[in-house]
Amino acid sequence: MTSKENLKHTYQLLQLERQADLEQYRKKVLMRSLHQRTKEGVTWYPVRLLRDFIGTGERVMIEIEKTNSLDQPHSFQSGKVVSLFCNASGKPEKQHVNGVVNYVRENTMTITLNGDDLPDWIDEGSLGVDVMFDEMSYREMEYALKKVTEAEENRLALLREILLGDEKLQAPNLVLATSNSLHQTASLLNESQHEAVTKIVHATDVAFIHGPPGTGKTTTIVDAIKQTVKNENQVLVCAPSNAAVDLLVEKLTIQGLNTLRIGHPARVTEQSLGRTMDARIAEHEHFNELKSLRRKMEHLRHQAERYKRNFGHTERKQRRMLRDEVKALKADADQLEFYIINDLLNHAHAVCCTLVGSSHPSLKGRKFTTVFIDEAGQALEPACWIPILKSQRVIFAGDHCQLPPTIKSYEAAKQGLSKTLFEKGIEKHTPLATMLRVQYRMHESIMEFSSNYFYKNELIAHESVKHELLRSYEQPIEFMDTAGCGYAEKQNLETLSRFNPEEATVLIHQVERLAESIGISAWLDEKITLGIITPYSAQVDQLLQQAGASEILEPLQRFISINTVDAFQGQERDVIAISFVRSNEKSEVGFLSDIRRTNVAMTRARKKLIMVGDSATLASDAFYSSLIEFVQAKGFYKSAYSVF
Repeated sequence: MTSKENLKHTYQLLQLERQADLEQYRKKVLMRSLHQRTKEGVTWYPVRLLRDFIGTGERVMIEIEKTNSLDQPHSFQSGKVVSLFCNASGKPEKQHVNGVVNYVRENTMTITLNGDDLPDWIDEGSLGVDVMFDEMSYREMEYALKKVTEAEENRLALLREILLGDEKLQAPNLVLATSNSLHQTASLLNESQHEAVTKIVHATDVAFIHGPPGTGKTTTIVDAIKQTVKNENQVLVCAPSNAAVDLLVEKLTIQGLNTLRIGHPARVTEQSLGRTMDARIAEHEHFNELKSLRRKMEHLRHQAERYKRNFGHTERKQRRMLRDEVKALKADADQLEFYIINDLLNHAHAVCCTLVGSSHPSLKGRKFTTVFIDEAGQALEPACWIPILKSQRVIFAGDHCQLPPTIKSYEAAKQGLSKTLFEKGIEKHTPLATMLRVQYRMHESIMEFSSNYFYKNELIAHESVKHELLRSYEQPIEFMDTAGCGYAEKQNLETLSRFNPEEATVLIHQVERLAESIGISAWLDEKITLGIITPYSAQVDQLLQQAGASEILEPLQRFISINTVDAFQGQERDVIAISFVRSNEKSEVGFLSDIRRTNVAMTRARKKLIMVGDSATLASDAFYSSLIEFVQAKGFYKSAYSVF
């Protein structure tokens, strides 16, 4: 396919994904009764308005409280788009207004509403809140794909041909490229990290950092950004998730860069709030002037609301006059805020946001020489094009051997939407990529299998971690094989997620044995961290239940995390225990066939890796067959049949 055909195909796949996403939303929200939605946690109803107030950025905010006694899991979290509705006159959801969740705590939720005023109907009936479908992200991705497809004889067209077309590039000559500025940080970076930064600084169009687990990808990208800022004064820094952006904001700020975090404050971690546009506006020298305008607006807004209940001609006229005054004040406030925002943007070294967040109105018309895209191995291609529209060159950092993008449409994933722009580019321009080779996380035995299978056996364990064990008598890896034990998997009929209670019991027993071997006091003194990982959410429930009932593990609860593989991406623990779950007569591994997830799970461990699974089922897949051969050859294999 030509680059344009490739983009048109991606556009079609995005439509499939949008349709699948919308269908999931319809099934969860639109097709269910109010009672069902409330029961399933996608709606809070009824809720009581506790207070309303104006937040930073002239945003109308409300705090609500759930008034029913149901205490079940729900889908509400910071950053979610929601709809506040009113059941007035017995007509369900007669009126509604959208907003974004700032935070949720037990039975209370704070929401930033879209619009300049509280809705008139807020006191007219029972209120409720629905989770909403995220339409805006799809619109921005579709727009970006169209712009890239249409580009002709400009910089965007060249980047398109480099990444998807026939344009060939040569990597810069590293001997000639090395500069004095890079020598200043060379001592802080290892050889492959230094090579990556050098390539980035001297790349004219595109460069790639391939960062396997524990190899210091964040350290490298932060140094590359710092060096680039010296030459260009300002860069755009993006990632697919808010968490990844916030980590970069934190690291860049520590390095002394003036960072500006673009995005809704509700979607930003507490540590990064001080770098957000809203917070920086509040620190600006002209903020007091803006604040004074807002106070007047707030005062007049409340005066106008006094005329809600008893409307006559005079009251309506008075309310209209007050609202006109508010509009005039808002126009002044908007003009002043526009000046402050541009002043902040002009002085920022690193403008940081999510990929979709780079379409923020404050960045409209703004161009950057370089965009850095971190966690590019998890980023949908259409989302990557959004910041590339604003840039002259692009630097990708990620690892396509770890978790892929989350895709809801099986068909779209199968037809290629799961293949990222990072992966396409790195395959096409291998000389422009640098793989970081020294890892600082794992014992060399924990690293070895992943290095062989995914990274051409090129990873090296740094001396500081190479031989690090929990105890000298503890093996770095244990594989507990449940083959022959009759521990057949089961399926949750509602969620279709798999679980295996007996396998969970084996895993918890192994963890208890380890805790007793180390000693509870020693475990607590050394603050040993443990992650229990499984690919299936239904197995998470089993593990949580069994770990919660364990008297041995009870004192260690604050050092134990239990979750799915996806939730552990980017994290690490002293000990990792994995439950593979699958055990069936047909030897089907299903979801486990995405071996990148298993790579992520295994490489979270620093000093000890425990794996529990059924070799008779797992070995039907070439990857797991190789893994079982590896643990057997190294003496890390045990049969649960002989132990229990």
